[in-house]
Amino acid sequence: MQPDGYEQSDIARRNLRVLEALLFAAKEPLHLSEAQPFLSDGADIAQLAEQLTEKYKYAGVNLVKRGEAYAFRTAQDLSFLLRREEIERKPLSRAALEIMAIIAYHQPVTRSEIEEVRGVATSKGTLDVLMEAGWVRMRGRRRTPGRPVTYGTTPEFLDQFGLEAISDLPGLNELKGTGLLSANLPAEFTIPAPNDGDLFDNEDPLDADDDGNDLLTELSQDDLD
Repeated sequence: MQPDGYEQSDIARRNLRVLEALLFAAKEPLHLSEAQPFLSDGADIAQLAEQLTEKYKYAGVNLVKRGEAYAFRTAQDLSFLLRREEIERKPLSRAALEIMAIIAYHQPVTRSEIEEVRGVATSKGTLDVLMEAGWVRMRGRRRTPGRPVTYGTTPEFLDQFGLEAISDLPGLNELKGTGLLSANLPAEFTIPAPNDGDLFDNEDPLDADDDGNDLLTELSQDDLD
């Protein structure tokens, strides 16, 4: 006869192994709710994820959180070993990088608001490039004249740049330290608080067939180059 608690311990070990296998097999970061049906009734999946995170903390791969999902990724200090295996991507234009940064920090943001920050017209083609990369999404439509589309980042953006949440974007002091911002900024200068979650009260959801075109403005010349 097995001692009390043996069966429960055995089930817990199996749950941990199942979650581990699902995470290794997943091509994209896995939401824990997707793994729940494969586990025993009453399994504490959040605790299982914590156990796996601790188990792989000092391994060659780490279990990391990306938004509300989890994924195994190469340990940061070993990532240089795999650089030669990476698929070469066409580098983004300066315009695309600027727009990506504005969307990340100012989301939800419209195309006209992006143009206001940049001081130049923003091409729909550049936004399309960022959406094709999977880093930018159309969130909804602003409840203002013309009902412009609002843009935000995606879980793939978090995964690409190694962020657990959008709040992990570099802050004011970090940006100054890297030289990306001047150390002599006005005292009232602040970094926006981005939101990549639910729609705001002034946003309407997109229709299923919404192509994202603005209703009041014509598309500007593509500035990808």
